Amino acid sequence: MARTEQREQTDTEAPPPTLGIGMVGYAFMGAAHSQGWRTAGRVFDLPVRPVLAAVCGRDRTAVRAAAEKHGWAAAETDWRDLIARDDVQIVDVCTPGDSHAEIAIAALEAGKHVLCEKPLANTVEEAEEMVAAAARARLNGQVAMVGFNYRRAPAIAYARRLIADGRLGALRHVRVTYLQDWLVDPEFPLAWRLQREHAGSGALGDLGAHIIDLAQYLAGEPVVGVSALTETFVRERPLPAGAVTGLSGGGGTGRGQVTVDDAAVFTGRLASGALASFEATRMASGRKNALRLELNGERGSLAFDLERLNELSFHDHTEPAASAGFRRILVTEPDHPYLEAWWPPGHALGYEHTFVHQARDLITAVATGTEPAPSFADGLQVQRVLAAVEESAAKNAAYTLVPF
Repeated sequence: MARTEQREQTDTEAPPPTLGIGMVGYAFMGAAHSQGWRTAGRVFDLPVRPVLAAVCGRDRTAVRAAAEKHGWAAAETDWRDLIARDDVQIVDVCTPGDSHAEIAIAALEAGKHVLCEKPLANTVEEAEEMVAAAARARLNGQVAMVGFNYRRAPAIAYARRLIADGRLGALRHVRVTYLQDWLVDPEFPLAWRLQREHAGSGALGDLGAHIIDLAQYLAGEPVVGVSALTETFVRERPLPAGAVTGLSGGGGTGRGQVTVDDAAVFTGRLASGALASFEATRMASGRKNALRLELNGERGSLAFDLERLNELSFHDHTEPAASAGFRRILVTEPDHPYLEAWWPPGHALGYEHTFVHQARDLITAVATGTEPAPSFADGLQVQRVLAAVEESAAKNAAYTLVPF
């Protein structure tokens, strides 16, 4: 009898309240974010249920097709109309960097919560304006988060836990590389990512922002100075023939100037005095999405490879030398970060799951009124490092301080 009563009570429970999502942009990142919003409430037990209310893009036909494909209830062609919708409570900004500040600030001023893709902006000044707007909105209970999705890989989150618990001791070295090859072909067209007025910078902002954020997140301290070199290897490319989607597209007639870097290499110092090295390139033939990092401390070391997303390498230097060495940790246990709701141990997750975890974390922050991480202030700190790298490279690798 008791079981029947319990079943009846469960069947009549009210569904959780909803949270309407409005997304600006629908291409590569828009598809990834859609996957996160669509899936988070079906995997995790969330305090509120995300609803894909509307997606926005300038091309009416294309945005309607994206809405149909990814499960959005409505399509808009003006981001101002999307922000004004009563059924949108979170505005997700997945556009090129030149519009991040305008859209995010307008959304915050309209009373919306905001998720903004990385890098936060194209300039430090824009990022500072966004942080100020987020601070004002916070007084009204709104939250703002920047989308550094790799923090949400369970192995990365677990690495942060080990470091915070002191398993590496004082850090000595941090080294991070992010290598891709999609620009090796000199006939790849002049996409928006290759134009400073849209992208802000090249491999530096696109890939370097990720590895700067990961270095600071894992170390738990900021980069305070850098010495950098950047290079543009292919300075002219074909003008695109039609839309360039994701990392592919065809060239047309005529050529245009590439105004961003193809690669950036820089060293840095963390606040504690630990040394760091960074490499970001879109010209490493054979490397598709090769993000690797290693941290060395007085008590041990950690290493991660994005192409082995569910694994972490850990060396405990306090063990006897005869038995010590790097060991593989398969990060798929239910007590590892994010994995309580997924599959049995040993069943791997993928790239798209980082966006599901990102959606879960932001929804939880909105529901509980807590500050999400990474915040806009975290995004500003990354922007300051990016600016210092460019300044250093312009001065032939002169050591350049980073405000923090």
